[in-house]
Amino acid sequence: MATVDFNQLLVNNTEFLKPFAITLTRDNEVAKDLLQETMFRALANKEKYNVGTNIKAWLYTIMRNIFINNYRRKSKQNTIFDSTPNEYLLNYNQVTTANAAEGAIKLKDIQVAIHELPAIFRNPFMLYFEGYKYHEIAGMLSEPLGTIKSRIHFARKLLKEQVSRY
Repeated sequence: MATVDFNQLLVNNTEFLKPFAITLTRDNEVAKDLLQETMFRALANKEKYNVGTNIKAWLYTIMRNIFINNYRRKSKQNTIFDSTPNEYLLNYNQVTTANAAEGAIKLKDIQVAIHELPAIFRNPFMLYFEGYKYHEIAGMLSEPLGTIKSRIHFARKLLKEQVSRY
């Protein structure tokens, strides 16, 4: 295939790639960059295109692969942005001490809240809290698995409401 024909084929299929690029990136400017990179790679690898095959599928594959590679590259970067004017705060070790008395009071309040739960919720919750799996609890209490899951969920919800001030 002549270079002019290949270039014309790419230009004709550019409009189909724009919505796909926007779908992938969800950002108009980044989508334009992705489209430009896709066209560049297609031009650079035109000898790999087999005449008569689906050019749209070939271009979609190039675009998808570029997007995935860029995403993986960005996810591996550990960039820390610090907007504070004092740079010395980045490595400043702050030491905090736990207040044992306050923790004990909170723990006591939580235990009271657990014991105030209705038995139908408290028993499965306590078994789950002790480390039993859902299906083990269902077997112990002779209840269906879904019932056990919902009772534990409602127990958590009730506890969250009662202990919300912490």
